[in-house]
Amino acid sequence: MSSFSGAIQRPLVAAAAVAVASFSADLSDKLPSRDCSTSDLAHSTPCSNTQKSDSSWVSHISDSKLANLSFVTRIPVPVPHVQFRVPSLGHNCVSNLYHSSVASSPHLRNLYHSADLPRVSRPAAYSHGVSDSTTSEVMYKWHLPEPNALDDSSCSLTKSRTVVVLLGWLGARQRHLKKYAEWYTSKGFHVVTFTFPMGEILSYQPGGKAEQNVHLLVDHLADWLEGESDKNLVFHTFSNTGWLTYGVILEHLQKQDPTITGRIKGCIVDSAPVAYPDPWVWASGFSAAFLKKNSVATKGRVFSDESGIKVSIGSEDWRKPALTEAALLLILKKFFEIILDLPSVNRRLSDVMSMLSSRQPSCPQLYMYSSADRVIPADSVESFVEAQRRAGHDVRACNFVSSPHVDHFRNDPKLYTSQLSQFLEECVVSRCKSY
Repeated sequence: MSSFSGAIQRPLVAAAAVAVASFSADLSDKLPSRDCSTSDLAHSTPCSNTQKSDSSWVSHISDSKLANLSFVTRIPVPVPHVQFRVPSLGHNCVSNLYHSSVASSPHLRNLYHSADLPRVSRPAAYSHGVSDSTTSEVMYKWHLPEPNALDDSSCSLTKSRTVVVLLGWLGARQRHLKKYAEWYTSKGFHVVTFTFPMGEILSYQPGGKAEQNVHLLVDHLADWLEGESDKNLVFHTFSNTGWLTYGVILEHLQKQDPTITGRIKGCIVDSAPVAYPDPWVWASGFSAAFLKKNSVATKGRVFSDESGIKVSIGSEDWRKPALTEAALLLILKKFFEIILDLPSVNRRLSDVMSMLSSRQPSCPQLYMYSSADRVIPADSVESFVEAQRRAGHDVRACNFVSSPHVDHFRNDPKLYTSQLSQFLEECVVSRCKSY
């Protein structure tokens, strides 16, 4: 967290420390499974006034009751000094490659040549990543297909020539994306898992370190695609952080080589989007990232079913968040009201959201969301889906109804993987079966 300035760091970290200290038990709930409609959002469980219900209990806390936290309204907004992160190529690379581009490594070019994959021993054991110089966590890692998923069939070759890029949520680590990566590699796909350190998001500066690291990933993907027209990409994003990262990737691809966007065969969006800079959404996301399983964002919601009867989903204490979490949310909301209103930040976010709203590739899209999501309101997802359909895109949607934010896979793995399988079958695998 040392990468962002002290003026911003002190209120956020202090508030987070107070909030985290107030919780000691893991209150994660196992929620019931629900079917979903992938053809028409009208059949999905409605979520009325989602955002208002989330913020109602915070509104009861006045500023006077948080006098000791009143410094939030006076937070200066400095511009941090940003240095480019030097990639680490791992123990197999000699030291004189330490400052070279990851994408330029001949070793990686040869290793990733899909035609040779069936002859590579134990490919799934190989991983590659760019490391954070301040931690042992890597920012992105390349996972190769499982050996038993590879054969001589045309469909196996098609999948082995497809990279699924997993773009993590706020606060996600590589280990959190492992189960998703393992599912894809077991099906014969390459996978890249990409995550941001929390400090890098807090110190965000348009064109700074965060975006430079995204560009490094894009360069690596472009290098893998180079020279072979039958290699393709699929993106799988998580929460608004992953979705916005996808937008930055699209921007960079269009500037670098617009033809590459035509090789994106599908986009899967988990728990997103809210397609405008909303301080409440950002506050909820950061609160969930700070408090993790102890946040109310991991709990269920009470909603009305089709008959109008109130149905409780998940934890019964959803109405009673701890005072410290309510205070943290209020602090973060005030903070992001300042930050998101900065001309440079607002303009940058608007550019990325415009890209995602009106200039997406023509590939099919799949949105998986939930009426129980306390971070991303279900009606925001549904309105975006309808807008994409009106724009002529092939869009599918699945409301998991009861699962919390970015927790659909854990709560209903059967439904989640069936949605993925069907989507990939239609977007990727069907092409090889037509020959």
